[in-house]
Amino acid sequence: MRKISDPSQFWIYLAEQPLFFLVLTVLAYIIGDRISKATGRNPLANPVLIAILIIGAVLIATKTPHARYFEGARFVHVLLGPATVALALPIIRHRALIRRQWRAILGAIVIGAGVGIATASGLAILTGLSPETIASLAPKSVTAAIAMGISEQVGGTPPLTAVLVISTGILGAVLITPLMNLIGVTDYAARGFAAGLAAHGIGTARALQVNEKAGAHAALAMGLNGLVTALMAPLLLALLLR
Repeated sequence: MRKISDPSQFWIYLAEQPLFFLVLTVLAYIIGDRISKATGRNPLANPVLIAILIIGAVLIATKTPHARYFEGARFVHVLLGPATVALALPIIRHRALIRRQWRAILGAIVIGAGVGIATASGLAILTGLSPETIASLAPKSVTAAIAMGISEQVGGTPPLTAVLVISTGILGAVLITPLMNLIGVTDYAARGFAAGLAAHGIGTARALQVNEKAGAHAALAMGLNGLVTALMAPLLLALLLR
């Protein structure tokens, strides 16, 4: 190990280590999860939100560029693929129930995806935002990898879309439980489906924390919403921007 005589150089030394930002990311999420667990999984104590705040504070305080952080934490990004595939497991366990509900699921996904695109784009049009920003908003309710591809296809800005997707997911994960309680929706399948449809992966993670049936339906909604939004977004945007 290199000897560090100047304490001010300690952070620079740490930032050069290939695993440092990976460890920081994992520790930030563990802290967030511990806080969430200590509050009885209160929706406001969302582990992802807490982890983002911790990592963001560290990067701002140390003036570390995102590119440098991402270079070290890339392994977490690589694991997103296997983690998404693993969401098939709860779907398989509840496949009998899902098979019986296929008509309701199909209707809900088409209506939900259409409303999500139309409301976000419509409000953006009414407030006078640029066509590029409107296109970036349209796929905000699908998982980031798909949303960024859709955004690029319809003339949006993928990095802006990524920020909007994460914001939507966190907001949805925080609001889904109190909102479902407020309107009296008690069925975990319906609650989970709404979480996955509106708040993609972050909402699905929240649903899995609450109940496996909710998690299965959230994972199904997240996947189907990505497919349906990819098909509907170009058509709806063309109509809205005409």
